[in-house]
Amino acid sequence: MTDWDVCIIGSGAGGGPVALTLAKAGYSVVVLEKGPWFTEKDFYKDELACCRRSVYTPKLSEEQHVIEDSDRDGNWVGEATSDSGWDFWNGNCVGGSSNLMSGFFYRLKPEDFRLLSEFGPIKGANVVDWPISYEDLEPYYTLVEKEVGISGHVTDHPFAEPRSSKDFPYPPTTEHPVSRRIDETCDSMGLFSLPTPRAILSRDKGSRRACEYSGFCGSYGCSSGAKGGSRAALLAQAVATKHCEIKPLCKVYKLSSDAKGKVVSAEYYDAKGQQQSIRAKLFVVACQAIETSRLLLSSTGPKHPQGLANNSGQVGKNLLFSAGGSGNGDFEYADMDTRAAENMKIRGPFVNRGLQDWYFINDKTMGGRIKGGTVDFLLRHPNALSKAMSAKWDGDDLVWGSALQKKLKSIFTDSQTLRYEIFCDWLPTDDCFVDLDNSVKDKWGSAVAKVRIGYHKHDLKVGSYINGHAEKVLKKMGATNIRSNISGAPPQNLVAGGCRFGHDPETSVLNANCRAHDVENLYVTDGSFMPTGGSVPYTWTIYANAFRVAEKIKNALM
Repeated sequence: MTDWDVCIIGSGAGGGPVALTLAKAGYSVVVLEKGPWFTEKDFYKDELACCRRSVYTPKLSEEQHVIEDSDRDGNWVGEATSDSGWDFWNGNCVGGSSNLMSGFFYRLKPEDFRLLSEFGPIKGANVVDWPISYEDLEPYYTLVEKEVGISGHVTDHPFAEPRSSKDFPYPPTTEHPVSRRIDETCDSMGLFSLPTPRAILSRDKGSRRACEYSGFCGSYGCSSGAKGGSRAALLAQAVATKHCEIKPLCKVYKLSSDAKGKVVSAEYYDAKGQQQSIRAKLFVVACQAIETSRLLLSSTGPKHPQGLANNSGQVGKNLLFSAGGSGNGDFEYADMDTRAAENMKIRGPFVNRGLQDWYFINDKTMGGRIKGGTVDFLLRHPNALSKAMSAKWDGDDLVWGSALQKKLKSIFTDSQTLRYEIFCDWLPTDDCFVDLDNSVKDKWGSAVAKVRIGYHKHDLKVGSYINGHAEKVLKKMGATNIRSNISGAPPQNLVAGGCRFGHDPETSVLNANCRAHDVENLYVTDGSFMPTGGSVPYTWTIYANAFRVAEKIKNALM
């Protein structure tokens, strides 16, 4: 006897599409989410709540990770995040981190699905081709545009991927005047300035209101429901079918399996800290890449002594982040004419511009044809706290008194900063993976995830190449005080891999349908499935694949 047809652990971009698809098909679905259930009323624009207090993420004293980084001698050294303060949680609530994303939505390109075949092996990198093609995923990219709500305008350019729809279902969000300046500059340089699709509604969609352009978007929840997070866009619909129940504040610590290796129940602590158990026909894990690997490694059983779905020893391996970096340039109002200065002072509308001229690089100095990346432009976040905190230092010297007052006034009134972010492949290596640290426990007594964050030097090579070109764009635009940084430090909000899919059970955790090779009723639908990451943010691809896999699950339940 089972309680539910399907039990989903995690409610973000990997869990929402599965819950909606199966609930609409009439199957009974339960979603177990470790975090609370916030609504639009909870997502007020509070810099302290967002960035100085653990309101939307766990307290590191209660829930943490151990991060292994290399020291100066090349040794791997682990440090608990409760000591370092390096927070690897990015959203811990119903809808997950999709509540807090910026909503830069790019598709992968056909070549991203066959990285090894297209560009060849790279020494020290575990690069492989995907077991599916772009054509397999394309219909679901299109489905996400409608279900989640993507605003934008399709522009014909040399780097465009094939599409089955002519344009996005919603027109572009309102754009900042600097967007035209970027267009004109790029055109003069022979570059293709691309409108960035955004998972942010420019028009109302059902009960979700269109964007209100507060300027506080990335890292913040959306108070209008315009942002296409899993909670607002998908889970609300799933619950409305009466076939889906969401249980917040339920921390799953183990998936129990029987003598045949089949998952029979999810063991969890409820909101009161009491141990509970749910039985289902089929289980879907979508906890976010690090936590998914942690849960599977913690779920040992008679047929899975190394952890659930880990008989090949591949769970946690080939973890991915996003390589690249960022740059900034200042536009001083005193150096601009009155109208241009007033335009630059505007806050709220989006920049919505990117460059993919270097998505594929063919340069002898780089060794020939290699995979490159994406540049996306945005204004410096209006968060007053981060601006103020940056003013107190001048190198290693502390700024205070009248000098600090003068610097603060200048930061807030004298200029506007245009930023860019670079996204390129974080190559999978043997030195980037998830394991368990049994010496460090969370507040429920479970071993936390130990994450080694080694990167491949090729990542820096590609990022630096693209950065040189991006800086030229800022300079051509008239920016001053241009500064940039390319580093191997992982961005905590861009993580995938750890349970890569593939045809060979010896080198992958999941099959092409994201079902575990050695567990007949277990699927993984968050970003863990990705064997390589591409050179764009992952969320649209995670959504699309989760919708694809949901159809496979629906067929398996028939």
